[in-house]
Amino acid sequence: MTSNKDISPTDESLLERYRGTGNSEIIGELYNRYMHLVYGLCLKYLKNREASEDAVMSIYEQISMKLLNTEVKHFKSWLYMVSKNHCLMLLRQKNPEVATEISMEFGEDVHLYEEKVRLEADLSALEKCIDRLGQDQKKCVIQFFLERKSYQEIHQISGLDMKKIKSHIQNGKRNLKICLEANNVA
Repeated sequence: MTSNKDISPTDESLLERYRGTGNSEIIGELYNRYMHLVYGLCLKYLKNREASEDAVMSIYEQISMKLLNTEVKHFKSWLYMVSKNHCLMLLRQKNPEVATEISMEFGEDVHLYEEKVRLEADLSALEKCIDRLGQDQKKCVIQFFLERKSYQEIHQISGLDMKKIKSHIQNGKRNLKICLEANNVA
């Protein structure tokens, strides 16, 4: 049995609370979730522990200010881009030619990472939308689309009438489409 204390607030709810209050503890909680990733990214670009640690702190200060006035939908991917740009800026200050080479070298990695983050966000939205379906719709949709069961197999498992199964799947699919569109998922 879990209590509400065991459930961590989402990135989105923390962002909303931070924008509403400006409380640095809230942004600190959010940043701590990804600080190790920011450090790893900085280390990858800067190749120096001390410089990477300084960059992690500078990025925290930078996002604390930006988030008060910036609308961010996917914090993790936004933070990645802010961190990458910060590191590239530091490298450009030292040597403009090296920074351009590094930017081009990691360009494909950045694209793949952004695609993965977008896909994860889409899957998360799909899971939330499936959870919002009625119990029978949810069972039928999961069995038909995710478990690849036929109408007959769903009928044998659930005991529901075939027409009801088809109706639940059709209505569930429509409800998912509406929910996903409301969450800006194509």
